[in-house]
Amino acid sequence: MNRYDLVLFDLDGTLIETAPEIADAVNDTLQVFDRPAVSQQQVNDWIGHGTRELLVQALAFTDGASAETVRNGSSFARIERSFAVHYQRRCGTRSRLYPQVRETLEALRVRGVKLAVVTNKESRYTRTVLESHRLLPLIDRVVSGDTLPMKKPDPMAVHDCLHHFRIRGDRTLFVGDSSIDVATARNAGVAVWALPYGYNMGQPIEASQPDRVIADLSALLA
Repeated sequence: MNRYDLVLFDLDGTLIETAPEIADAVNDTLQVFDRPAVSQQQVNDWIGHGTRELLVQALAFTDGASAETVRNGSSFARIERSFAVHYQRRCGTRSRLYPQVRETLEALRVRGVKLAVVTNKESRYTRTVLESHRLLPLIDRVVSGDTLPMKKPDPMAVHDCLHHFRIRGDRTLFVGDSSIDVATARNAGVAVWALPYGYNMGQPIEASQPDRVIADLSALLA
């Protein structure tokens, strides 16, 4: 880890297991609009492109329609507003830190490493989740899915962090759990380590060919 002055972390499936409360919010919303519930595994597989897109996938599945039809539907804005209320209320209720997360972040800060979160989750939910688990004081910068014009796998968020901290790409590490995170790091030209326990749309993370697969975050301290 002496190679890296900046570590960028994905959020969902990397630092925090959030899928149970996301599923709760999705099913709360589906119930309001008389649609059948979806399973936890389905929600896990839809995580990665932000909660708005996850809601689109859930509605497309329950309606038997295409995602494009859902996005352009006259009722989508109303359903999305309802989901926002339910998810804001659910944030922090059934999520948990993965093993060694807090200890690793604290140790990296002591070493002087800059830490950032780069997620496709919308900022209002990102902040609530980070606050509920008392992680915000350990993070130097947060880039959410609606912070910049482009989100992962576009490299814009990584480049934004490099510019903000004035740190070179070869001194930067991206840590995530999905092919989206690996592609983001590759597009930005930074190293990428991946965790096997998160949400990778049902695929083994090894298939994305990160530079390294680690069992948990404590590997960053080795």
